[in-house]
Amino acid sequence: MRTFFMVTLLISPLCMGGQIYKWVDAQGVTHFDAQPPQGQEATTVVTPSPPAGKPDTLPRSNVIGDQQAIDKTVKKQVAEQQAQLKVFCEQARTNLAQLQNNPRVREEVEGEMRRLTDEQRQERMTEAQKQIKDNCQ
Repeated sequence: MRTFFMVTLLISPLCMGGQIYKWVDAQGVTHFDAQPPQGQEATTVVTPSPPAGKPDTLPRSNVIGDQQAIDKTVKKQVAEQQAQLKVFCEQARTNLAQLQNNPRVREEVEGEMRRLTDEQRQERMTEAQKQIKDNCQ
């Protein structure tokens, strides 16, 4: 954490105007400051110089526009996923209701209609209830 703070301090525009000094104290802790310590050796940290030119002539980044486009795409994807989940949940609830209300449920297997056994019907109801509980609120 301390390293992150120091790196951030070194690259911030506020520190570009003056010298930055670095030294290690007796406990082995590295320090950075605008003033060198008295009676202790310190090294000067080389900071990048500010870009030349007037601020209004510098190229402007389109970061905000890019982020807005990303946000829009993500919101669209989330809306699509929510719509698909809603359809899934409606179908799962319908299937569960049919399984609970109809003891003679049939399904097509290899082109033939077969009746589910009571065990199969119970398994399907349990599975449908689990899917609804896990995915539908």
